[in-house]
Amino acid sequence: MKILKTPGDVTGRTTQPTYVDEAGRGEYRWWRYLLGLVVILVLYLVVGTAASLALVYAFTGGLVVSALSPPAGFVVTMAGFPFFVAGIVLTVTRIHRRPLRTLVTARERIDWRRVGHGFVVWFVLWCLAQGGQFALSPGTFSMGDDLAALALFVPLALVLTAIQTTTEELFFRGYVVQAASRVWGNRVFVALVSAVAFTSVHLGNPEAGTGGWLTVFFGYFLCTGVVWVVVSLIDGTTELAIGAHFANNIATILLVGTAGTAVSTPALFTVAEFDPIMSALSSLVIATLFLVICVRFLKRDTTHEVETR
Repeated sequence: MKILKTPGDVTGRTTQPTYVDEAGRGEYRWWRYLLGLVVILVLYLVVGTAASLALVYAFTGGLVVSALSPPAGFVVTMAGFPFFVAGIVLTVTRIHRRPLRTLVTARERIDWRRVGHGFVVWFVLWCLAQGGQFALSPGTFSMGDDLAALALFVPLALVLTAIQTTTEELFFRGYVVQAASRVWGNRVFVALVSAVAFTSVHLGNPEAGTGGWLTVFFGYFLCTGVVWVVVSLIDGTTELAIGAHFANNIATILLVGTAGTAVSTPALFTVAEFDPIMSALSSLVIATLFLVICVRFLKRDTTHEVETR
């Protein structure tokens, strides 16, 4: 067993390394990060897109996306993520020669209980925000008319959404943050690079076109992109963000969906029309409270004399 000394902070205490520090573990020359990004993006954008098109053809007998049922459309949308995560695994373990968990934590094990904490806090805040929206505009909500289809869809949604959200966290809050930290360790710079990258891949979503800058800035950049990376940098792990991201997406997929958004599924309730102002306000409230709760109540105590590996 190897005992590692941990770096000290300005108070003279010793602090445990964070997941960002793991960017300097294993093989970490700049060209390896560049190569890693190429491998990940090729597998996701090229191979993953090909897999999605193959599924469209299998489901419709052609490349007619509009002919897909909501569950089939959901599967097609998620088809690229197994290749996305495969690229991340290949990059971290083969190119950088370190464990995949270093994208999440510097500790020996991922603390899944804290992933659960992030899930519960975001999920509760999201439900409260939706309750407030329902109180203001109950007429915009309608209950799904096929609960049997929803029940059958739930297991598929849980598995594929978990893969999708965890993969995005491993990449945007994990690998992109670590790569940016090798360029400049300034936390503001690192957070902005991650948030801009996260926002850019969501610009093609229908709600981004409908909501314009309100949705892009509040929905993607500030209230998820910035807040989740700030929580991760403060916490020293991506555990809370992994839980929050899964809570956010699974809630919009299974509980309250919105017509005309990127993923159309047989949710329990459906909002007839995407309201960018209401969405921006809800996102701001949820993100602010989530940040406060994480910093005030869920921040991990990182003061330790030694760390064992």
